[in-house]
Amino acid sequence: MHPETHLVLHHLRSAELRGRADDFRLAHHAAPRPALRSRLGWTLIEMGLRLIPAGATVPQRAPRAA
Repeated sequence: MHPETHLVLHHLRSAELRGRADDFRLAHHAAPRPALRSRLGWTLIEMGLRLIPAGATVPQRAPRAA
């Protein structure tokens, strides 16, 4: 490929990437996300709840023999 053609294509692609980065930054600031710690905590809770079988009850302690 001719060097000048390659340079023009590079500039076009660079401008396209800059425009997409600006769109991403605008979208990112428009909808702030919850903190990572909070998201991780709720994700762990959801996973733990999925591990518990439906209708599971807490086991009762047997009465102590005297």
